[in-house]
Amino acid sequence: MVVDDEALVRSGFRLILSSAGDIEVVATTTGAEAVETVRREQPDVVLLDIRMPDVDGLTVLRRLHALPKPPVVAMLTTFDADEYVLTALRSGAAGFLLKDTEPNHLAQLVRTLAAGGVVMSPKASRAVWQNHPGATAADDEEAGRVGRLSEREREVLVLIAQGLSNAEIGGRIHLSAGTVKDHVSAILTKLRVGSRVRAALLAQRAGLLDDDTRRRPEPGR
Repeated sequence: MVVDDEALVRSGFRLILSSAGDIEVVATTTGAEAVETVRREQPDVVLLDIRMPDVDGLTVLRRLHALPKPPVVAMLTTFDADEYVLTALRSGAAGFLLKDTEPNHLAQLVRTLAAGGVVMSPKASRAVWQNHPGATAADDEEAGRVGRLSEREREVLVLIAQGLSNAEIGGRIHLSAGTVKDHVSAILTKLRVGSRVRAALLAQRAGLLDDDTRRRPEPGR
């Protein structure tokens, strides 16, 4: 489901995503009708504009997360240094997409979200940190917890931050799905975070992706 105040954006995303045989766009709507439409249509993934004049994306995000069965939500924004993105990620969004994302990448990003992965470009997430006034000493203290991870856990954390699901991580480093799940659980516990996206933010803040992004594709690609 696509939530955006601009009809052209809604129709464009519907057209692109509907061309993928394994993705169905069950609805497109504005922010004011988003929650009721989600209740009715029960989408797996919601792409939610972060800035809308009727009801802003952060408000819609909070309302969606209050539902008994909330969907996976990724925020849509027009620029990678959007000051509200970090707030959305901390509030439970599974990542964010730029509205000018290449059409041939969009479907794969949605598949990543549906599989439980994180969609967050390392380059864009750095811009989010650098341009958010609240990303200061407290965040650095949280990022310091990355040092408590084992070498294998740090490797898994980098792959989480790249948007890989547990199955994809297992295939990349030759581990069973159960072992990866155990590693992910240990990572979240040691970092004291409740979601993969929060863990990915700390990985970025701790500099784990700085060298890695020169060698690997961006999340979901």
